[in-house]
Amino acid sequence: MERIWLKNYPPGVPHDIDTDQYKSLTDLLETAFRVHGHSPFSVCMNRTMSYSALDELSSALGAWLQNKGLLPGARVAIMLPNLPQFAVTMAAVLRAGYTCVNVNPLYTARELEHQLNDSGATSIVILENFASTLQQVIERTPLQHVVVASIGDLLGPWYGRWLSFAVRHLAKMVPEFELPLGEKRTVTSFKKAIDQGRRLKLRPTQQTLNDTAFLQYTGGTTGLSKGAVLTHRNVVAAILQAEAWFSPALADIPDLRKVNSVAALPLYHIFALTLCLLAMRQGSMLTLIPNPRDFGQFIEVLKQRPFHVLPGVNTLFNALMLHPMFKTLDFSSLKLTQAGGMAASEGTARNWQSATGSAMIEGWGMSETCAIGTNNPVTQKNFSGNIGLPLPSIDIAIKDDEGISLPIGSSGEICIRGPNVMTGYFNQVAENAKTFTSDGFMRTGDVGIMDEHGFTRIVDRKKDMIIVSGFNVFPSELENLISTCPGVVECAAVGIPDAMQGESIKVYVVRNDPLLTEESILRFCHDNLTGYKRPKYLEFRDELPKSNVGKILRRELRK
Repeated sequence: MERIWLKNYPPGVPHDIDTDQYKSLTDLLETAFRVHGHSPFSVCMNRTMSYSALDELSSALGAWLQNKGLLPGARVAIMLPNLPQFAVTMAAVLRAGYTCVNVNPLYTARELEHQLNDSGATSIVILENFASTLQQVIERTPLQHVVVASIGDLLGPWYGRWLSFAVRHLAKMVPEFELPLGEKRTVTSFKKAIDQGRRLKLRPTQQTLNDTAFLQYTGGTTGLSKGAVLTHRNVVAAILQAEAWFSPALADIPDLRKVNSVAALPLYHIFALTLCLLAMRQGSMLTLIPNPRDFGQFIEVLKQRPFHVLPGVNTLFNALMLHPMFKTLDFSSLKLTQAGGMAASEGTARNWQSATGSAMIEGWGMSETCAIGTNNPVTQKNFSGNIGLPLPSIDIAIKDDEGISLPIGSSGEICIRGPNVMTGYFNQVAENAKTFTSDGFMRTGDVGIMDEHGFTRIVDRKKDMIIVSGFNVFPSELENLISTCPGVVECAAVGIPDAMQGESIKVYVVRNDPLLTEESILRFCHDNLTGYKRPKYLEFRDELPKSNVGKILRRELRK
């Protein structure tokens, strides 16, 4: 196929990237540690961690994991927020020859149990704040080894110890928990695992680019999340693609180790994860924001040092601009405002550019594409309203239901092919057969139109996915759960426009118990769903619109 978009690449951006310059993602990381050892990797709560410290700590934790006898490729779950422990654990798992399974720390017990069982994770590194959730399900999972971290573990001997104490006993943010020991189960503190690992030696592994690096879980149309299998090649490709695409924005910074990127999006999310790994390749610094919802503190952190790259979702930029302290920020160093995870609105983009002088650059991608698939040129001066051009080595095709590519200007399903695209869903043979076309493209479920310059615009979603603040919510998961609430006959969930978070969730319910209240259903959802999956609105109906074969017509409800 003709790659018509190449002629609109900014000067200096290569048409293709070469993943074979590394043997594996682990090779990329160890090269970064060797080259950038004395440079700062992250700053969190004014405590800095260098690349050499990341190297030493991850080596120790990796050796500890190997000493537990995990088989090559074993899945290790990571349930951590944006703290230094996340990068240490991720690097440790990869260097030890295992597979990372990123877990949303805010998952409910039901959601956590499914992901642990589906992935087959035998080990987990978890922040103690969320251990009570794990306690509820651990006996029904294959977990054999649990490492429990405290918030202050890597924030210095005095400040870190005080912070952990304050979080536990003053703020009372750590619910009581007791993780049961078993014949084959160990529970170890993060610091003890590091200390024990320092007395061991990390054994080198024989990884290749075709080995699995991550199982990145995403929503499923069946109501259960699926693990996208991301190989070392997929992740290396995504890093190199992002680096090539962003390079014009950073061209006037001669030493990329001076670049400071703000990590406010959760690192378990594929968008933030890829940018974290890009920082490692370049030797640049990440400013970690553990709680971006505290916008006052977030802004105080931004005031402390110049920042150059600010990735975010539309809702994040909106909330920052609405804060009274926003006008005190200095944006003179900001080189790139990268929007992703959800559609960016023209109003937000216009207000952001007016306030900061930085154009909001919108991109598009999925967990299945290892973050960015298309992006607008970082050299553009104004918001475009489309999702941009395919990144280097990526092909985009607009196809019909039979997998036939359609002419330019036609509306059809956006399909993607490239070295960054997952190899398939973990243990989902039937789903994989439906996901990929005969010529190797992955169906995305988004309906779009490509123009004669190679820019693509999304016009609809083939699937009924709802996007809340950049997070995917599939109606069937909500419907499957709410249908188990006593008194509910049937229900349907849809997304409705929301100025702050892109979409909100509304649920329509048919009940057979007149005493069933809106409050009781919403409380049921609160107890069983992560925050962003909880309905904001609920409406009772006598019946729901259906097709002639009895399928509920969500599109009629959206109208």
